Amino acid sequence: MEGWRGAWYVPCLASLETLQELCRKENLTCKSIGITNRSLKSYEVEYLCDYKVEEGKGYYLVKWKGWPESSNTWEPRKHLNCPLLIQNFLRDRNEYLSRGREGKAMKVRNHVKTLKPAIADYIVKKAKQRIALQRWKEELNRKKNHKAMILVENTVDLEGPPLDFYYINEYKPAPGINVLNGITTGCECADCPAEKCCPKEAGFILAYNKRKKLKIQPGLPIYECNSYCRCGPDCPNRIVQKGTPYSLCIFRTNNGRGWGVKTLQKIKTNSFVMEYVGEVITSEEAERRGQLYDNQGNTYLFDLDYDSDEFTVDAARYGNVSHFVNHSCDPNLQVFNVFIDNLDLRLPRIALFSTRTIKAGEELTFDYQMKGSIDLTSDSAEGLSPSKKRIRTVCKCGAMCCRGYLN
Repeated sequence: MEGWRGAWYVPCLASLETLQELCRKENLTCKSIGITNRSLKSYEVEYLCDYKVEEGKGYYLVKWKGWPESSNTWEPRKHLNCPLLIQNFLRDRNEYLSRGREGKAMKVRNHVKTLKPAIADYIVKKAKQRIALQRWKEELNRKKNHKAMILVENTVDLEGPPLDFYYINEYKPAPGINVLNGITTGCECADCPAEKCCPKEAGFILAYNKRKKLKIQPGLPIYECNSYCRCGPDCPNRIVQKGTPYSLCIFRTNNGRGWGVKTLQKIKTNSFVMEYVGEVITSEEAERRGQLYDNQGNTYLFDLDYDSDEFTVDAARYGNVSHFVNHSCDPNLQVFNVFIDNLDLRLPRIALFSTRTIKAGEELTFDYQMKGSIDLTSDSAEGLSPSKKRIRTVCKCGAMCCRGYLN
């Protein structure tokens, strides 16, 4: 349940089945838990739980959409018009059996064949996971502010959506921190870039070439046109502010690194891929949180140290797709500092650009120790962690040049 104005988030303690039963009892609809006017008056298969053969006839145990599990019924195949759900059921059953577990159909009295409980339990968990991930995907795509799609995939384990993560599109500043200040005017260009366009006013060159690809070296800032500028939305100096142009997939990795992100489209060299967003907090608060995160083996703190080290971005609870991007000691993304509607050098926006051509289906990664400087060494870089040394996190990136640790 989302609190007033999204200030606080409180998880609902009631189970899905309890909520469904309550809605039916009170004749209420709730799309998010599968209760619609249609499902109040009819039956629709949500997923299949079990299978048995009795007196030569096969029956599936059906979980009805919008109904609690206590309303499950055994139905013959001819009563079911859900070929995709049957396909999922058979795939999940075969997946369980292929993992070498005991899972052959067993015979019991009265000539009844049924699946072992462990198989049925796995099938139900996979079905619930599939539904939960689908709802999460729909939620992410409702909340995003860019046109490209976000997909979700887990073919590795039974892990569902993260329970304590909330999607945001821009920085969420802590009380007392202003991430939108310093801009009162914009460029007067009729056709950017002109002599007095935003980057030149700030003392730097335009970051993009005619093909809207990055042309500056790491360590140099990006100054984009802002909301006060005369130019329109098609201005070639408006790239990061439009959001990611690529469809991305949050997927479960198969080597113990949790969730990761892969691109579903080819990405050319020096292209903007995504922005790193989260809560903007003080470095003192980041140090306190960092101690907790290290004990959990998590790394979500990104120091905003372009000009000073007063602030840090924490993407642990609030963030976008970048929250799920894994570390690599040989990454395909590079960090750049961006200034658009805020000229405060202490509070740059963080953009991730491709360092090379990235194929469709390839995982996206960046170096958690990366600071955007040209000459970077593991001894001098602190990157995502506050300045004090803490518990070292083992790196699992698998790169030939792996340094062994994330920090």
